[in-house]
Amino acid sequence: MAVLVVGVLLGLATTVVLSAYRSLPLGPGGFTTALLVLGASLVLILVGAAGVGRGIAPGASQEADRAGNEPAQLTGHLDPGLSRWLWLVKWVLVIPHYIILALLWVAFLVVTVAAGFAILFTGRYPASLFQFTVGVLRWNWRVAFYAYGVLGTDRYPPFTLARSDYPAELDVAYPVKLSHWKVLFKSWLFALPQLLIVAALTGSAASSSTAGISLLSLLVCIAAVILLFTGVYRLGIFDLLMGINRWTVRTVSYVALMSDKYPPFRLDQGSLDPPTNPVASPTPA
Repeated sequence: MAVLVVGVLLGLATTVVLSAYRSLPLGPGGFTTALLVLGASLVLILVGAAGVGRGIAPGASQEADRAGNEPAQLTGHLDPGLSRWLWLVKWVLVIPHYIILALLWVAFLVVTVAAGFAILFTGRYPASLFQFTVGVLRWNWRVAFYAYGVLGTDRYPPFTLARSDYPAELDVAYPVKLSHWKVLFKSWLFALPQLLIVAALTGSAASSSTAGISLLSLLVCIAAVILLFTGVYRLGIFDLLMGINRWTVRTVSYVALMSDKYPPFRLDQGSLDPPTNPVASPTPA
């Protein structure tokens, strides 16, 4: 993780220098040096992400798609004993997580671009990098579930990308094979309808935050006010919030080149992630 953090910080600092190179007396040699440092930071990010990913136990492969399951699986279990007031200060409590996630999302972007080139030429997403990107999504979902993406638990999220016994979990099945050519169009063309819907639901095309006015932020606000005055979290609101977050995660995993399976235009509500094609019960003869 240390190598990853150093790479991200070095890359951000170098990017700032390069963006202001016209107003700084860098000279040709200084500009070249900055580019070399930027390249070194990208290498550090990829090496660090691969190292972190190797430490995360792999999940199932996307052979599960044949059973009708979505590659991205998101679960969350509502805490029955939520505090009436704790949500008022959670924005302070999650600041350490937000700082770490800001660095992880920079690395996530770099890893996704690098994985895109790997998929283009080999048809495979490097396994260690894949586990890292899943870990970032997992960490982000836990924080969102605890804070203002759901407010579904008062249990503080763990500082880890690996699986745990936390009430909110996320996993993405590893793709055995990915299309060489779809990687050129998935993130910006094929995913456009999904991104527009997610933006309308969450106020952002790529996250389940409540930074702006959206259906998600409105529902979280309503749930919080009801919780404050009654001590009860309405299950109907919770189920709908889970559906919105589930739609968002499926879209993000597709945009991030983690699957070729197109996300469904559907809100799958509730704590558990249901299969898209549940096995039909046998018909009596």
